[in-house]
Amino acid sequence: MPEIPEVTRRLLLGGALAGGAAAAGLGSAQAAAVPGPSPEQTDLSPRRGPGQKSMIDVPFDEHRTVRVGVIGLGNRGSGMTEGWSAVPGCTVTAVCDVRADRARRVADRLVSRGRPRPAEYGGSDDAYTRMLRREDVDLVYIATPWEFHHRQGRDALRAGKHALVELPVATGLEELWDLVDTSERTRRHLMLAENCSYGRNELAMLKMAHDGLFGDLTHGHGGYLHDLRELLFSDTYYTDAWRRRWHTRSTASLYPMHGLAPIAAAMDVNRGDRLTTLRATATEPRGLADYRARFLPRSHPSWKETYINGDLVTCLIDTAQGRTVRAEHDVSSPRPYSRINTLAGTRGIFEDYAGTSATGGRIYVEPDHSGHTWRDFDAYRKEFDHWLWTKIGDDAGNNGGHGGMDYVLQWRTVQLMRAGLVPDIDVYDAAVWCSPVPLSARSLAEGGRPVRIPDFTRGAWVNRRPGLDTRPSEMPPVP
Repeated sequence: MPEIPEVTRRLLLGGALAGGAAAAGLGSAQAAAVPGPSPEQTDLSPRRGPGQKSMIDVPFDEHRTVRVGVIGLGNRGSGMTEGWSAVPGCTVTAVCDVRADRARRVADRLVSRGRPRPAEYGGSDDAYTRMLRREDVDLVYIATPWEFHHRQGRDALRAGKHALVELPVATGLEELWDLVDTSERTRRHLMLAENCSYGRNELAMLKMAHDGLFGDLTHGHGGYLHDLRELLFSDTYYTDAWRRRWHTRSTASLYPMHGLAPIAAAMDVNRGDRLTTLRATATEPRGLADYRARFLPRSHPSWKETYINGDLVTCLIDTAQGRTVRAEHDVSSPRPYSRINTLAGTRGIFEDYAGTSATGGRIYVEPDHSGHTWRDFDAYRKEFDHWLWTKIGDDAGNNGGHGGMDYVLQWRTVQLMRAGLVPDIDVYDAAVWCSPVPLSARSLAEGGRPVRIPDFTRGAWVNRRPGLDTRPSEMPPVP
């Protein structure tokens, strides 16, 4: 059996980029990634520093109204800002973008919808730090390019705010550990804005797994397979082409969380199981160059770029309970959208994005089924529909994107804060779900060798506790 190298806390790619870049708004970093010290220099689960305590099972203080400040007002941030304003008991009190005109437009749009006008910040790289000084911000929602997430999330915690950060919360191991440690020191929650964890099929799959429908779980398969080529080469969609430029400077699974997180939740990762090792493979980086050659003129600035990240990056992950997870990322190939979303066990299997029914899923479980023939998922989703969807599904469809799961994420976050409940997704979940970004880079750099995944809970993963499989509860009355 080959030796499995430990992976240093020092980031492999992300922190060097973020550390040398302006940390606000929607710009793009240009710094080169710098590897850190050798794996032997750092323990996988370092001891807590002075003043640190676990954030597991720590509830929010009750908030009469949740006051949200938004950093980053591009396509994602501006749309989600309207979602926040629609949640009962939530108000957007401040908005920030390095481009001040975006903050003004978003504020104007909220006013046009009958909402209070938020304070506006922008025009400089550090504008967000001024917003963080406000006393009327309880939760900071961060929707900037990936290279800024770590610093802005950390600064929000240091300012005494809770933080909900878009994917990934950080791109390096040192950064992930820093967010864990900062959350434990400040006693503030940092959560991953993993909307797919609140998808209707995903939550039904979670309930089925925890009710034992699949027997003992053995394998999960998730991914983010999304043909983004047109958007990546758009001159307006990703400001300064920030997302395409990641394909020029990093060889990694850049965005595996949408597929990995629901599988990890179903397997009770950090709640009785944990991810232990990861090995990565990658195809050649041909898709983006091929698209550019066919559709873009030689005058386009992308012709100065060389793409190094593989089109399909696959991570094979082992767990402490002997399960395996396959997580895939591909945004460079022509294909229909899929998050794969497959879960298998000793008594059956569910596959999403594969069926012909309205839900898109198909299922085969014993003793219900026989004859080696798939069945539609419709009746099972109805039976195992998560209470969040039966309660607010209609509102979700009217107020949020991505089939309503954006609004479910926002509604649930506000409910947790107003009711003083424990987060469904905590900083430890955020860290481990995002760790394949730097870990895949390390594994690929070492020829696909397995690398160890840190235990961000520092041993607490063995304890069973609730996550996304919560009991029904009410949104507190709006004052």
